[in-house]
Amino acid sequence: MAPGAMMAEGGAGVGARKALLAKIVMAGEASVGKTSILRRYTERPQAPLPPPASYIATVGIDFKVKTISLDDTAVQLQIWDTAGQERFHTFTTSFFRGAHGFVLVYDITSTESFKGIVHWMKDIYEKADETVEVILLGNKCDKELERVIPKNRGEKLAWEYGIPFFETSAKDNINIDNAFSVLAEEILNKSSCVLLDVDVVDLTEKAQKRACCRL
Repeated sequence: MAPGAMMAEGGAGVGARKALLAKIVMAGEASVGKTSILRRYTERPQAPLPPPASYIATVGIDFKVKTISLDDTAVQLQIWDTAGQERFHTFTTSFFRGAHGFVLVYDITSTESFKGIVHWMKDIYEKADETVEVILLGNKCDKELERVIPKNRGEKLAWEYGIPFFETSAKDNINIDNAFSVLAEEILNKSSCVLLDVDVVDLTEKAQKRACCRL
């Protein structure tokens, strides 16, 4: 986890401070592990994940929320998990508008998923704000024997786009927290988050007042 980043479980320990909302969209081809990454980050930081065969491909859109603390600021990450299938492409990219950050994922055992990154970046440029933050993840680095995309190809592609790069494994929990922490810090540094409430004590309290936000 990046320096200054700390998860706030259920708002505990957050205290009365500024609370910000950041919309993050996960994008990439089908079966690259976007849902596994999201579940690892938001639900199962230490526990073993279910085997891949037990997952059903995301249909349309799904999202989860996680609150972290960065530099004494509570940041609520609203993370959208999108479908990678071509038939959902128009629907998926419609959620790019209003995003503050993107987690762009390919599978290191799939050449096609790596080639697809160029097209996803084009969609981001066309649909999202020009100041949006993006990170690139080469997922499934636990499958070294099945690797077809060398790490330096991912690093080179990320360098060409000027974005951070991580090789990750949702299965073995490698670099998942680090990647999201770096993205959240970049978003916060640009002050592109949406202010939720100036005096939030418990982010999970249903009765709390929230400012209206358009994502």
